[in-house]
Amino acid sequence: MTQEMDWWAFERVFAADGWRVVCGVDEAGRGCLAGPVFAAAVVLPFGLEIDGLNDSKLLTPLRREALFDVITEKAVTYAVASASAAEVDAVNVLNATFLAMNRAVEKLSPQAELVLVDGNQAKGIQYLCRTIVGGDGKSASIAAASILAKVTRDRYMRRLSAEYPEYMFEQHKGYGTVLHYEMLRKYGPSSVHRQTFLKKMH
Repeated sequence: MTQEMDWWAFERVFAADGWRVVCGVDEAGRGCLAGPVFAAAVVLPFGLEIDGLNDSKLLTPLRREALFDVITEKAVTYAVASASAAEVDAVNVLNATFLAMNRAVEKLSPQAELVLVDGNQAKGIQYLCRTIVGGDGKSASIAAASILAKVTRDRYMRRLSAEYPEYMFEQHKGYGTVLHYEMLRKYGPSSVHRQTFLKKMH
């Protein structure tokens, strides 16, 4: 952790208010054309310093993998869950994200007393929560969740590439890259593509 950044500022405020088990929640893959949206929920030991912890988007894949191991080893409790591409199509991606987040929080033991959610929307969260805009770059708990969600989803998309090698998921992880669109034009969508995200292609 950088010295000038207080990764525990938010958690410290809530701890002072009496909240003992505070978890951070974040998602990965919300903007993808294919695959599930993943969410992670993490409760860290209060004040734990994890060297190099940051918003997952600012880290290299190698660094994220290394931090994944540290976080899962040292967390009080953590869980990762997902909502499928079919669920994204059925209820829209925002509601599917809430589904994944609720599923992750539900699996925590001990159960979280307060959930810190990255972003500014939490209307679909079934637990007592607070939103923090840019939380993955401000809160240790949310940053940890962002890493677990991102790494787990990337691993899933690499496995999916073995089933659907023609789409090269291992390269773009389902995001709307030039390569992905090229493969979609060549082969058409698969059962793991989000049909509602592909309408603009037709």
